[in-house]
Amino acid sequence: MAVILLLISCQNNSDDQSDLEIGSPDGALVLKFDLSKDGRPFYTTSYKNKTVIDTSYLGMDFKNLDNFDQDFKITSSGTAEFDETWEMPWGEQLEVQNKFNELWVKLQESNDSGRTLELRFRIYDDGIGFRYEVPEMERIDTVYITEENTEFNLTQDYKTFWIPGDWDIYEHLYSTTKLSEINVDKYRNHSNLAQTYIPNNAVNTPVTMVGTDSIHISIHEAALIDYSGMTLGVNSEKLGYKSILVGSENRDYKVKKTLPFHTPWRSVQITDNAPDLIESKLIVNLNEPNKLGDVSWFKPMKYTGVWWEMHLGKSTWDYGMTQSMDSWKDTGKAHGRHGATTENVKQFIEFSAENNIGGVLVEGWNTGWEHWIGFEDREGVFDFVTPYPDYDLEEVTAFAKARDVQIIMHHETSAATETYTKQQDTAFALMQKYGMNTVKTGYVGKILPKGEYHHGQYMVNHYNNTVVKAAEYNVAINAHEPIKATGLRRTYPNTISREGLRGQEFNAWSSDGGNPPEHLSIVAFTRMLAGPIDFTPGIFNIKFDEYKENNQVNTTIAQQLALYVVIYSPVQMAADLVEHYEANPEPLQFIRDVGVDWKQTKVLDGAVGDYVVIAREERETGNWFVGGITDENVRSQTIDLDFLEEGKTYQMRLYKDGEDAHWNDNPLSINISEREVTKGEEINIEMKPGGGFAMSLMLVENE
Repeated sequence: MAVILLLISCQNNSDDQSDLEIGSPDGALVLKFDLSKDGRPFYTTSYKNKTVIDTSYLGMDFKNLDNFDQDFKITSSGTAEFDETWEMPWGEQLEVQNKFNELWVKLQESNDSGRTLELRFRIYDDGIGFRYEVPEMERIDTVYITEENTEFNLTQDYKTFWIPGDWDIYEHLYSTTKLSEINVDKYRNHSNLAQTYIPNNAVNTPVTMVGTDSIHISIHEAALIDYSGMTLGVNSEKLGYKSILVGSENRDYKVKKTLPFHTPWRSVQITDNAPDLIESKLIVNLNEPNKLGDVSWFKPMKYTGVWWEMHLGKSTWDYGMTQSMDSWKDTGKAHGRHGATTENVKQFIEFSAENNIGGVLVEGWNTGWEHWIGFEDREGVFDFVTPYPDYDLEEVTAFAKARDVQIIMHHETSAATETYTKQQDTAFALMQKYGMNTVKTGYVGKILPKGEYHHGQYMVNHYNNTVVKAAEYNVAINAHEPIKATGLRRTYPNTISREGLRGQEFNAWSSDGGNPPEHLSIVAFTRMLAGPIDFTPGIFNIKFDEYKENNQVNTTIAQQLALYVVIYSPVQMAADLVEHYEANPEPLQFIRDVGVDWKQTKVLDGAVGDYVVIAREERETGNWFVGGITDENVRSQTIDLDFLEEGKTYQMRLYKDGEDAHWNDNPLSINISEREVTKGEEINIEMKPGGGFAMSLMLVENE
């Protein structure tokens, strides 16, 4: 039951309203709002009496209308206090406190137009959120926004972890530079990312920064609905950013809005340590409450699937392509390497049923893969209901149901969005018929209609409308090649996970050697702040030389286990091949045991780009799981078991790097030990280069 306290105090005298101020509930964060001499709105923010965001102006530009950026006066303002506790139907924790102080300011242009604008600021203990609210206006029904000029000007040259402001994909490696040294030119025409479009010296969000005074800042956005995604243009001289919205080749504006409207929230997490960034719930709290009601039809789960073997080249998505992907010769007959066959999928179902894994993802099951990418005309390639001749949908789903395993549907759209939109009712109805509640969607390639980008308003609406449509059929969405996560999982809890980063598959085929050991120790403090990640961990055959001599996973096997705890998702894939798990039953035990739905999460330690250690308590069971990962450096870590329940005994099984473990030289070296522990004990662990550890703490039944 949510407990809410709401106090409102309004001021209506415009003569007394310059230099407005609001503090966070704990008083550490203070935001001030004012107007410049020429009526330009701006804000500043201080943290523990130190300015962290200096004078930062606000405004937006319109097509065929004067811009909204100056000549304003304050006509009224007000404050509010809000405190509630709400429950996540699934998530990193069961209960979430949503406590903030709010300031709203109503502005009116001093000129003859008399247009009005309202700005709303919410101040939490862990950051701020603000948005523009544009009311109804006389003689104006619709506005065309050409740019939003929201500034974030900082007070030091922060160490910054960033990816370029690509309008199409987020699948880049992170760079670590000073803010003033950000330069995205080297990412243009990247050989691994042919669809890349990076028009500005800008970064994508979340962008995370660490100051010399230990202040940590991460800028992002929340509740992205019917708007373009925001990138951040870099201003090296001001040591700051200004928003650059994603556009379209088809229009001379970036966002079309009918009045009244409000923008997404612009969010800034501010903490004095790295772990608090991960524990923050600022992004989800800035979203509206659950609009779907009971979503118990979705169950968080682990899953296996026909996926990794395709990236390795053992099998293919298509049924009848006889040569390489460059030739696209379709014979219309099976070539013997098709992965999604009835018998192959049944093998994954059997394995999942035997190992406490609830689902099997089947990619390449439906016709059309021979022409899914690389073709100019991709409309109508997939129909999302017709299986290949060697995949018996009826037999597979019945086989899975008898073993209490769910088949996870796969819808690759080849970025042909209108084809997918037209067929969603049919596709989701098929899923409903066979009791499938989860679908992985994909949008590989250049968006159709031509001229649209993955992160513009058109696609934001497509992604969100797909989530709403899926909910009508009790279907949850795990989106790949997605729009960024912005906390909408609170409002629409059937949006469960997404890719939106450079994932595990790059280790299988990327010509640059795959993801370096530091990658995920950055991701945990950047991309993961936005929301759940379908990273697909659990690769046991690290080198896979029998498939790819020049590629490998650049971690130890112990780190692959740790990722089930460190990288959060309510759906976690055991991504490797069945035979590789069966050859390693001891480390497989952790995948069998580890939870996917959590009562609480504690970030025990971490430093952005270096290492992170996270503990999570499983809902229902009270069992705890701990995971730690490091970059290319050795780390000694002491785990204090003070988070365990007093008076209880736990069976600890520890999976840690072996003495000679190394991500490249000896990635399979692992040490597994077991003993009973209680609250307050300390466990000393050394994480080797590119390594980590995983720990299960299972409650011992009282005799």
